[in-house]
Amino acid sequence: MTLWIIFGAFAILSWVVSSRLKSKFEKYSKIPLPYTGAEIAKMMLTQNGVNNVSIRPVDGTLTDFYNPTDLSVNLSTKVFSERTVAAAAVAAHETGHALQHAQGYKAMALRTALVPLQNLSSRILNIIFIGMFALAFIMPNVLPYTLALQIIIACYAVFTLFSFVTLGVEIDASQRAIKWLTDSGVIAYGETRDGAVDALKWAACTYLVAALSSLATLLYYILQFTQSSRD
Repeated sequence: MTLWIIFGAFAILSWVVSSRLKSKFEKYSKIPLPYTGAEIAKMMLTQNGVNNVSIRPVDGTLTDFYNPTDLSVNLSTKVFSERTVAAAAVAAHETGHALQHAQGYKAMALRTALVPLQNLSSRILNIIFIGMFALAFIMPNVLPYTLALQIIIACYAVFTLFSFVTLGVEIDASQRAIKWLTDSGVIAYGETRDGAVDALKWAACTYLVAALSSLATLLYYILQFTQSSRD
């Protein structure tokens, strides 16, 4: 299997999951709740004793995120203001990240620590790929192919670790969200809870696809290195 087939397969899978997530969000945006996403986030923070996190609206759709740098839960416009199951699920999920941060969740701390290494690996890969392409025409064999593969493997190992740690952090945030929404009585067992669980499940799938894509690419380059070493 070539690298382009791997990229193509996961690009299609990513598009399918993303489309499914958007359709689920629209579906559960039609089920009403008495609280806006912003109110959900505020209640969840307060009931967990976290009072130093701000809640802000941001432009876009499904652009929600928690920023550990300035301690803010950032909710997209619809999530911030709408009173629906979808808004509640997303708001509670992002607030789950704030709770992870406040409570010293180790996986989140590891993810944060990996960010600089992830960024460095990305820059190194760009240099390697551009350099290999240029040198192939100008100065062949200046950079040994096996050395280039070793560097690429190291970079993708960082990407893969980061992706799977991120996946675990996202799943934990969703579990915190569903538990709080249920325990607090904001959502009830039945259609509302099932809808929240389903929406967050598809959100987690986007991270699962990214992690598997990174793993598949890493294994491809390891195979290339193994074959190159035997030649």
